[in-house]
Amino acid sequence: MAQMLRNSQSGTLINEKGYDSACPNNLSLYSRTTLKHTLQYFIAAVIFILYGVQVCPFLESLERSFFTSVVISLFSCMLIIRTIVLQKKQPNTPQKILKKQFIIDLGIFFLGGLVLAIGNQIIYQFPLEASLRVIIGFMILGFFTSMLLLLQKESQLILAKQVIPSKLTPNKHTSINIKIQFFTLSLLIGAIITMLLIIYKDFEWLQNIGKDISLNQASLWILYEFLFVSATFIGYGLLIIHNFSNNIKMYFNHQNSVLAAVQKGERNLTVPIISNDEFSITAQYTNHMINSLQESEQILKQTRDAAILAISSLAETRDNETGAHILRTQEYIRSLGLYLQKNSRFSEYLTSETLELIYKSAPLHDIGKVGIPDSILLKPGKLTDDEFSIMKKHPVIGRQAIEKAEKQTGTMPFLHFAKEISETHHEKWDGSGYPYGLKADEIPLSGRLMALADVYDALITERVYKPAFSHEKSKAIILEGKGTHFDPDIVDAFLAIENEFITIAEAHKDK
Repeated sequence: MAQMLRNSQSGTLINEKGYDSACPNNLSLYSRTTLKHTLQYFIAAVIFILYGVQVCPFLESLERSFFTSVVISLFSCMLIIRTIVLQKKQPNTPQKILKKQFIIDLGIFFLGGLVLAIGNQIIYQFPLEASLRVIIGFMILGFFTSMLLLLQKESQLILAKQVIPSKLTPNKHTSINIKIQFFTLSLLIGAIITMLLIIYKDFEWLQNIGKDISLNQASLWILYEFLFVSATFIGYGLLIIHNFSNNIKMYFNHQNSVLAAVQKGERNLTVPIISNDEFSITAQYTNHMINSLQESEQILKQTRDAAILAISSLAETRDNETGAHILRTQEYIRSLGLYLQKNSRFSEYLTSETLELIYKSAPLHDIGKVGIPDSILLKPGKLTDDEFSIMKKHPVIGRQAIEKAEKQTGTMPFLHFAKEISETHHEKWDGSGYPYGLKADEIPLSGRLMALADVYDALITERVYKPAFSHEKSKAIILEGKGTHFDPDIVDAFLAIENEFITIAEAHKDK
């Protein structure tokens, strides 16, 4: 069973093959990648068959069909060994995974060349010089094949997008310039060594071509050799450059997509750190920026919530109400909102973000009561018309207080909803409410939700002017207000989740 590695931030399971085991698309990605790896080994085998006999005259002396079958069998064994070795437990960082794969591929090609050279020496008594040519040819092909497979693996890890984050320091990375210089130098050295081997072999060959081959024909064959080798090096060089450029493009695309998502408000994202170059340093700094931004936002939210609770608790205390009223009405609104998200009338507007803002702003619904005299606010009996006129000013007082905060701090989403709730939670569906006599959808949804939550909680709790009512009696009063006091759809939602209201009321009793 594949060894699993857990992403410390997203919790995604990544196995040693570098793909998400829970995703069928990534399984097909792994299958396609395995096919590409097999194809690379097959291409290397074909090139060695065509090129080896040109460099080593001893290989040319072997029967072509027999030599071809031996090379194909050898490369098949090399591929099987590679598959077995790579199925073992892999390192826990992408950088180490890539490094290990490159070393394994290069080592397998070296062993393949060594086995073929030793076999030729034992069976056909090839000289040491011929064996060295075989090993050098395998190593040059192995280097290019390993580079291509390395870039393909890197591409696979980037496409997975859920690789294991790792930490790098700016002074411990390998520059892209150094990588390019290393590849260019390797390409030149490989080309020079190969050309020298061909020239050396051709000098020997020209001395022994005999009378059956003209000098012009021999020159043409030598030209074909140089053209074939040049095409091989150019082809591998272009493939490596293409894959390298494609990976750079994917790095930029992923970096930009993460930054675009962060700009839209998403924070639970990371840029994968795959290689150990400037892109990984940039990715690390980007991830650090996102984490810092997330932490700062969390602190601001906690500060906001603490300030809301402190201010709202002060207002509720003046009204002989407790902080439990704040918690209960908050939870009532959230339960109603979650249910109404299934209603097509509300689903587009009532997103998870909007509901969270309404939930957080709800405690400020009665903040305006701080401006009402105690003689009215705490009066145990029925208010006179003049007293009720003063009481009806508290929604406007609350709105004005929040507007003052907006002038100092600027417009914030939660203050917008707090102003809505404070100003409109005493409006009624039929237009008979206060302070403006709004009706139906003229009343913001946040105010309509608070209207039902506030009335229900006032009914089931004891107040200076009334005893606590039972849930059934409170429900009956709510039903009487359907279509007059309350939005009918919100009343229906209340009836559908009334057990949640009972549970919330029980969990947050007044102490």
